Amino acid sequence: MKPRIFCRRPMSSCLFVRPSIPRLTPIPQQPLLTFRAFSSTPPALDWLAPKRGHKTKSRKGRPRVPTGGSTRGTTVVWGDYGLRMRDHDRRVSAKSFQIGAETIKKRLRGMKYKLFTRVCANIGVYTSGNEVRMGKGKGSFDYWASRVAVSKIIFELKGELHEQIVRDAFRLAAAKMPGLYEFVRKGDPPVMGITKVEQGVTLEDMKRPRILLPLEATAARLPATTPP
Repeated sequence: MKPRIFCRRPMSSCLFVRPSIPRLTPIPQQPLLTFRAFSSTPPALDWLAPKRGHKTKSRKGRPRVPTGGSTRGTTVVWGDYGLRMRDHDRRVSAKSFQIGAETIKKRLRGMKYKLFTRVCANIGVYTSGNEVRMGKGKGSFDYWASRVAVSKIIFELKGELHEQIVRDAFRLAAAKMPGLYEFVRKGDPPVMGITKVEQGVTLEDMKRPRILLPLEATAARLPATTPP
């Protein structure tokens, strides 16, 4: 049993007084920099979502159809190999593009390469819930998608890679995405619609009418000022 200790001094003198600690003046925090340091390289943008966000609801729309004879986006520009869509146009979701890019990176892990993307998911898709009656608005935002035209280049690869390895990586990525795709190299001819501009086929021949009408049928279409 511990012995009891009695204090003959007054109670006020028996209380423990903590030593006074000088208060430290708070260090003023520097404001965060709201500007980016100078660099000649532009900031990397997210190709799976637009910068503007989904403030305004976009229409469903249709993929671009090059009716005027355009071959833009059908050839490899930056890389050495590319993956091109060869069936009809589609609306591909950003999730499918992300899975395809991750499949390529997983197949080429440990190799020196650079992956280029030629599409951007900038179309918002809005859906309504199940068993919802018609009307009452367009619905809520669901995911981002992209309208991919026919014969459009999706991915490009550049680096010290063997062609068979690149083919295998693109094959695995194409199996993960909707649609049919083909492997192309840099320097391959462009495509107008689904027709490749090669083997004597020129852009001028593609823009001409397929049926050459005789002169009598062509002249009969002109408006006559006097009756025949």
